[in-house]
Amino acid sequence: MVSAAWKGFADELARWSDAGREVDLWWRDDDAARQTPALDRLLRLATDTGAALTLAVVPEAADAGMLSSLDAGVSVLQHGTDHRNRAAPGEKKTEFSASEPPEAALARLAAGRARLESLADGRALAVLAPPWNRFPASLAPRLPAAGYLGLSTFGARKAAWPVAGLAQVNTHVDLIAWKGGRGFVGEAEALAVAVRHLAARRGGSADAGEPTGWLTHHAVHDEAAWRFLERLFEVTIRAGGVRWRRAGELFANAGAL
Repeated sequence: MVSAAWKGFADELARWSDAGREVDLWWRDDDAARQTPALDRLLRLATDTGAALTLAVVPEAADAGMLSSLDAGVSVLQHGTDHRNRAAPGEKKTEFSASEPPEAALARLAAGRARLESLADGRALAVLAPPWNRFPASLAPRLPAAGYLGLSTFGARKAAWPVAGLAQVNTHVDLIAWKGGRGFVGEAEALAVAVRHLAARRGGSADAGEPTGWLTHHAVHDEAAWRFLERLFEVTIRAGGVRWRRAGELFANAGAL
């Protein structure tokens, strides 16, 4: 029996189809660093379903063997530098605190970028996905000069190009309930968030050109999260008119590091 949540999701996909429009989705998984059973499972899922996977890799913790073993269809983004929380008192968790001197942050980014470049053999995109999805607005204009062509955080973007030379494509549906035990957020919540973003895109209150992004964290998935992902890919692939987009297609002009 189909739940109300899945029916609502299918109905929204049908509304796009009835309007003669394709639904663009994308998939970003954070905190990749080393080969683990959970990462192996994630990669098998991507291969078995054909859903385009983007891994946000932590440069300082990254293993060369893990990166060299990835299929050509897996995209790689830079997930900050070391995933260390540098939040000042009163700030939410962030690797890039507003109190950190800009030059220090940029130097760390450059070092992380150089390491990822050396390990990924030119396969990583020049796109930053900051840990905890937080990055100082004052520092974003410095990213193009530092060699970055893309930025990915969380929530509906305000602009496709927040600063000249920097494309932004965010994620919108987080499968993990970080404040509720760090388990799967639940199919009703995940699908409701997805439907809201899709409806906003369709109706024009959100950027229609920004694909709805699904954010996963393979290292903390419980069985419910894995089962949901499997069904999500099954449903969207079967529906027709739905495209799982590759990061290289989404970040205009964002070439390899």
